[in-house]
Amino acid sequence: MTPAAVPSGWWDPYWGLVAWAQDLLWVLLVVALLALVVLGVVVSVGLGEPRRQARGAAQGPEVTGARESDYLWVFVVPALNEEVTVADSVARLAAVRATHRVILVVDDGSDDATPEILAGLDVPGLRVLRREPPRARCGKAAALDDAWDHVGRVLLEDPEYRAWSRDDVIVCVVDADGRLAPDAPVVIAPQFADPRTGGVQVLVRIYNRARYLTWAQDVEFAVSAFVYQLGRSRWGTANMGGNGQANRLSALDDVVTDDAVPDGVTRGPWRDRLTEDQDIGVRMVQAGWRNRQTVDTVVEQQGVTNLRRLYRQRTRWAQGAWQALGLLGGVGRADVPAVAKVDAALYLLTPALQLAMGAGLVAAVCFAVFLDVSFFSVWWPTVVFFVAIAVVPTFVALLLSARRRRTGPLSAVVGLVPYVVYSWLIYPAIANALLRQLRGARGWAKTAREPLHANLPDDVDPTVPAPGGRAARGG
Repeated sequence: MTPAAVPSGWWDPYWGLVAWAQDLLWVLLVVALLALVVLGVVVSVGLGEPRRQARGAAQGPEVTGARESDYLWVFVVPALNEEVTVADSVARLAAVRATHRVILVVDDGSDDATPEILAGLDVPGLRVLRREPPRARCGKAAALDDAWDHVGRVLLEDPEYRAWSRDDVIVCVVDADGRLAPDAPVVIAPQFADPRTGGVQVLVRIYNRARYLTWAQDVEFAVSAFVYQLGRSRWGTANMGGNGQANRLSALDDVVTDDAVPDGVTRGPWRDRLTEDQDIGVRMVQAGWRNRQTVDTVVEQQGVTNLRRLYRQRTRWAQGAWQALGLLGGVGRADVPAVAKVDAALYLLTPALQLAMGAGLVAAVCFAVFLDVSFFSVWWPTVVFFVAIAVVPTFVALLLSARRRRTGPLSAVVGLVPYVVYSWLIYPAIANALLRQLRGARGWAKTAREPLHANLPDDVDPTVPAPGGRAARGG
């Protein structure tokens, strides 16, 4: 059937196309419009979330009942061949303002200088949990499950920590390249005044953000936090990230499972998923806990400076998102508003929606360019697809972050096009990840770290250990 050259009207942009093409494009258009509507709701709800959190913190611990000193902060650092960054990370965690602090580094069978570096650090509260083959190197989830087991089985049996309730133990996951802000526990603690709060995610930033590729990754995290996470935080459905998540130990206990656990462990909260952070965050919400996002404190991490390595990393993350589709069945169990459930479903469907909307955009352009269809008949669906994918979320994130930095809206306008270009550069990772998932491919190489010397933003010298006792060895 030859498509007609003249459409029936703007309200029927696909008139004249074959039936299957009309049906497909209409479905994609409706999904894109639904995504935009939900996005508008999430953004409007999230706009007041920082002020709400600030009001709660301003009431003081006498009202909220939450000082940082009311909690035992266990900073868990998974480390596999992290000789470049681990000393820097530990030194910075030693500088975090926490009255009761344990730094638990999980050495996941490193064969570089990581064990020697850790043994030479003189940091109060530092413990090293060494994992040996064949249990070692089974993924980050396995290392975190071992850390959870160590906290309950060893740390809380220590006379120094035996009096702590599991409700008052906060497990903070900080990657080995992570630089957690010194005020993080002070900012996070009021969120845990609500006994329903299971986890709090801090704002993630890229510290080596001077280059285009790393700047775009910094914006990417801003889009997640300012556009999506703050609105979800108001509902209690914010998700956890791989770096800078703080979880109540009793909330982790609630999602412990022996199903689909990583090799090397028999049970634990984290399952064998490529995005174990996404998986555990969703499962905590579905178990009845509330998860929050704060943008008032940060964890900085190293951005990937090489496009090939970035593409590989994003493919791994996208494959983890495809794995998360299995969590859709639990969306209805969450005790949250109906709109939050719709958003949760769309969130889990993100890779499928991104793939579908991208295909819809390409199809709309192809119909306009290669088939006998007037461009007028497809121009507005093309715009909707494009806006739904990248433009609106990016501009909102740039605008909100610019307002916080007091740089003005012009910086948001200037940054819009470069970031949209970046988002399309890594778009093929979604399709590649789906192919890997369908093939059952699971093996991944660890992303290499960059040297630190060119990107130290403050006076913390990673080669100088903090004063205090020697590191304790865990088992």
